[in-house]
Amino acid sequence: MQDDENDHAGTNSSKELTILVHSAIDGDSRAFEALIKMYQGGIFSMIYARTQSRADSEDLVQEVFLKAYGKIHTLKNAEVFKAWLYRIAINSVRDFHRKRRLTSLFGLFGQEPPEDYPGTDPDGFDHLSSKQFWERFNVFLSKLPMQQQEVFRLRFLDHLNISEISQVLGRSESAVKTHMYRAIEKFKKEGPSLGIIPEERS
Repeated sequence: MQDDENDHAGTNSSKELTILVHSAIDGDSRAFEALIKMYQGGIFSMIYARTQSRADSEDLVQEVFLKAYGKIHTLKNAEVFKAWLYRIAINSVRDFHRKRRLTSLFGLFGQEPPEDYPGTDPDGFDHLSSKQFWERFNVFLSKLPMQQQEVFRLRFLDHLNISEISQVLGRSESAVKTHMYRAIEKFKKEGPSLGIIPEERS
């Protein structure tokens, strides 16, 4: 009985999202504001994981939703709104890093070290507060090919499922699974030595 209730609640939530997206596509600003409230925390978490700067992340979140608002009329399928939004976010982060690299290359200013994240955040991102963790985590990511990095982040930091990751990256689900499994195996191997996960005790 409980499972039936959960399935019913999930269906209602999905229907509510679809209605909001269709309304936003039709120009309803209040519906879009509701979508912002639903996804702002997740988008911020995802962007912070890639910039590790609160100020830059906040700016990029605003940029992502401005872009989404301007392009939502092009969305053909309301059911893929989440993946579509995350794709915009990923592209915005890539543009951000590309601009940083170009600016640094021409010597206008150098790259600054990542800002440490506050210890307590009203949105509950306490797990992002350890600068040491992110330093070690970045070392691990640097050992992965780019596609494996993105799949690993989207699955375990952003909590997207295989289908959503496939839509975000424009890759087949089988390719996403392959990248994910290889990244997981690497994580199991490298995690203990980097201090990210505890060593298994015999």
